[in-house]
Amino acid sequence: MKNESIFVYSPDLLGYKFNDSHPFNQLRVQLSYELLKDSGFLSANEIIPPRQATDEEIMLIHDKGYVNAVKNAGSGNLSKETALNYGLGTEDTPIFTNMHEASSWIVGATLTAAEWVMEGKAKHALSLSGGLHHGFRGKASGFCIYNDSSIAIEYMKQKYKARVLYIDTDAHHGDGVQWAFYDDPDVCTLSIHETGRYLFPGTGSIHEKGAGKGYGYSFNVPVDAFTEDDSFLECYKKSIWEVADFFKPDVIITQNGADAHYYDPLTHLSVTMKTYAEIPRIAKEVAEKYCGGRWIATGGGGYDIWRVVPRAWSHLWCAMNNIEPSGRIAEEWISRWEKEAKHPLPKTWEDETGIYKPIPRKDEITSKNRATLEKSMYSIRKSS
Repeated sequence: MKNESIFVYSPDLLGYKFNDSHPFNQLRVQLSYELLKDSGFLSANEIIPPRQATDEEIMLIHDKGYVNAVKNAGSGNLSKETALNYGLGTEDTPIFTNMHEASSWIVGATLTAAEWVMEGKAKHALSLSGGLHHGFRGKASGFCIYNDSSIAIEYMKQKYKARVLYIDTDAHHGDGVQWAFYDDPDVCTLSIHETGRYLFPGTGSIHEKGAGKGYGYSFNVPVDAFTEDDSFLECYKKSIWEVADFFKPDVIITQNGADAHYYDPLTHLSVTMKTYAEIPRIAKEVAEKYCGGRWIATGGGGYDIWRVVPRAWSHLWCAMNNIEPSGRIAEEWISRWEKEAKHPLPKTWEDETGIYKPIPRKDEITSKNRATLEKSMYSIRKSS
């Protein structure tokens, strides 16, 4: 029997760990998984274990020399100078033991999700450990070693001849995926993110439109710092529908970083759980209209792993399965984790009102974001 949705998970996905003090913490994947289980939203028959990606699959995107460097770094056989040439051993992307193996499990999880959807065994698939969108062909960047989304996109192109729409709502620009397909007319990328004026990686302007045959297939909506729910969602809703109608994809893959939330320690946006309930609901509607429901969702950024990420990522699975979580969080989940948590755990699915003071520039920010959206969508709108 065909699954409506699958959840790709096993403990093998938790080994991607830089160090105890690093902001990237894959415990958030386990926290999200357990919150869904404890809430009665995820059953055993919906959980699919990942496979480990092969070197050949990883090299659909990454250079062989880089893959070998990652292997050698993870086994302690790479000089510091050589490592730095590959973006390894930096403050953002430190070296850790068995980093190739840990990374290849994450790539394999997103490939597993892609296979189930493209082979018609499920309409939707969730790979929360993935979404490592800053990884480049020959260089690690921004906590990301292998770019699982780019690999899955190239895999779907080659094996299934698919036209792929990639949508990225991480607070950081989806640079690695954009540049991997910048000249490719069969891949369309849309990134809604905080402006790179103050935030890593500093790219993602409205003028990055693609190159060669891919010109016009890259879209960026850089929103202003302190953007709140209503403006963020306005930009997201309008851009996703317009871009999907323009591109008409065979499959949609979304990167769902949860770091635009007000509580996130690394960014400057002010969205709440309202946005994380809406983002996947709309993505599902778009997938249903344009590509028979085929939708693969990954995780991504998200550095408040206690108050934000588990709820935000649970909304992905709930949207896939027409579940509307509300009210109190499962007590079993709270009691299991409250002693370990660095912040008091949320008691409800919704954020409390007034978690931040009113933004004095709200009208100015909203107006500025509308102007940015207009410029970003101009090439579509002028031809329609």
